[in-house]
Amino acid sequence: MQHAVMEYVLELRDRYDHGAYTAKDVLRVLAKDHLTPQDFGILPSPAAEPFLEVMARKAMAETSRHFGNAVQLLTPLYLSNHCDNLCVYCGFNCRNEIRRGKLSEIDMEKEMGKISATGLSEILLLTGESRSMSDVDYIGKAVKTAARIFPTVGIEIYPLDTDEYAFLHACGADFVSVYQETYDRERYRQVHLKGKKRDFTYRFDAQERALQGGMRGVAFGALLGLDDFRKDAYAAGIHGHFVQQRHPHVELSFSFPRLRPFVNQGRQTERLQVGETQLFQVMLAYRLFLPFAGLTISTRERSVFRDNVVGLCATKMSAGVKVGVGGHGDEQKGDDQFEISDSRSVAEVHQAIREKGMQPVYADHIRV
Repeated sequence: MQHAVMEYVLELRDRYDHGAYTAKDVLRVLAKDHLTPQDFGILPSPAAEPFLEVMARKAMAETSRHFGNAVQLLTPLYLSNHCDNLCVYCGFNCRNEIRRGKLSEIDMEKEMGKISATGLSEILLLTGESRSMSDVDYIGKAVKTAARIFPTVGIEIYPLDTDEYAFLHACGADFVSVYQETYDRERYRQVHLKGKKRDFTYRFDAQERALQGGMRGVAFGALLGLDDFRKDAYAAGIHGHFVQQRHPHVELSFSFPRLRPFVNQGRQTERLQVGETQLFQVMLAYRLFLPFAGLTISTRERSVFRDNVVGLCATKMSAGVKVGVGGHGDEQKGDDQFEISDSRSVAEVHQAIREKGMQPVYADHIRV
C-alpha cells in the first residue's frame, strides 16, 4: 500500500504541467475554501505569480485562524558529520575533504545545556548518514539526553526501519524529518552517486515507518532547485497530504530548503533557479492547500525574508543556528554542511518576531 502511494505521487508529478494554467484557473482556485491536490498544483505555477498579494492575504487569514500570532522557535544540533553517501549537492558527502567530527555523550550534554540556556525548548538532532559512525544506539543516547532537557525532540538522520523508529520514540523523540531532495527518480539517481541514500523507495516511505513507530509528527520537503522546483514542491506537498490522509492524527510539517554553497563545492547542481519570490509563492500555496500544517523557514534564507514570511505563512523559525558539529558551547568539532544566511542569535530572532507583533513560542508541548 505504501508503494502504491509512492507510485501515485510520482504519477501526479509526471503529469503536472505548471505551464498549462491560466489566470482564470488561478482565480477559480482562489475563490475556493478547500483545495484538492489538482487545485494545489495551480498555485505554484507561473500563472499565479501576478496574484501573490491575493494569495498572501488568504494565507495570512489561514495562518491566523489556525496558529494565532504564535511563531515556534527551535535550533538544530549536529551530532556528527560523518557520511557514507556521495550526494553532489551536500558538504557532508563522503568524498569531500572536510574536518569530520562527532560529539561524545559529554559533548552532547554541554551543547544541549548551552542551547537550553537561550530559552529554547525544541531541538532537532542531526547526523550525517553513516550508520557506522552514528548508529541507532548512539542516536538513542543523544535523544535520551535531549528529552531530559527539552519538551520536544526532533531527529533528522538517515531513514530507519519501523522498529528502530519505535526505539528512538521510546528514548524520547517526537518528530522525524526526512527530505526526498527530488521526486524525479532519474534526477535522484544522478545526484546520489554512492551510499544507501540511492534507494529512492526506502527513503520515500520513511515518514510512514516513523509514524508506525509511534512518532507524533513528520516533516517533508524537497531541495528546491535540484530539479524543476515547482514539480518537486508539488510532489512534496501531495506526498504529505496523502500520508496525513492515512494517518489523520499526524502533526504534519514542511520545510523549503534551497540549494546553498558549501566547502569545496564543485560543479553547480541547480537545474532551475529559485528566487525569493518563487519560494514565497510556494510557501503561500502550501498554506492554502494544507492550512493546518506547520511551515518552517530556515536560516538558509536572509533574515529580512524570514521575518517577512512569519505571520503570512511560516509558523516556525530556527534561531542561533550552527550547521557544523556542535559549536553552541565549545568550538565546533566538525565543518559545516552548508553556508547559512541568517546567523542571528535566539534573542535577536525573538526581538524581530516581537517587532512584527507576533509571539515567539518556546514550548507548545509538555512531556509527561
